[in-house]
Amino acid sequence: MSNLTFAAGDYVVYPAHGVGKVLEIEKRVIGGQELELFVISFERDRMILRVPLAKAKASGLRRLSTRKTMDTALTTLTGRARIRRAMWSRRAQEYEQKINSGDPVAIAEVVRDLYRNANQPEQSYSERQIYEQALERLSCELAALEQIETDAAAAKLEKLLLAA
Repeated sequence: MSNLTFAAGDYVVYPAHGVGKVLEIEKRVIGGQELELFVISFERDRMILRVPLAKAKASGLRRLSTRKTMDTALTTLTGRARIRRAMWSRRAQEYEQKINSGDPVAIAEVVRDLYRNANQPEQSYSERQIYEQALERLSCELAALEQIETDAAAAKLEKLLLAA
C-alpha cells in the first residue's frame, strides 16, 4: 500500500503531465485483481488518469510544492541563464528530462535558460516548444499553489524573467 494519501479535490503533480486534481479514489477489478486507483483530472489536457495507489509513489505522484520550494524555483528564474555549448539534441533531451522530473526548480532552470526577450536572437521552433511546455508546467503549479488563474501565474513568471 502507498503512504501517499490524497482526497477528492486535492491538487497533485504527476511528473509527465503536470498539475491535476484528484476526482476520487475508485476500486476496479483489473486482470482479476482488485485495485484502488486515484482518478486524476488534467483539465488543460482534457485527460483523466488512473494511478494505482500502490504505484503512486513510484510513478512520482506528489503533492503541490511547498511555498519554500516554489520560492526557490522563482528565485532560479531571476538567475543568470546557463547555455551549454552541447549539441541541441542533447540539450533538448536534458530539458525534457528536467520538465518530466516534475521538480519545479529544475523546470524553472529550463524556463530561465530558454527565455528570450526582445533584444535577444530568435529561438528555433523546438526551443520555443520546450520553453512553452516548461512555462506551462511551472505556471500551472504556481497557479494551483497560489489559487490564481494559470494565465496570471504565467504573467507573474514572465515578469520575473523580464526583471532578471
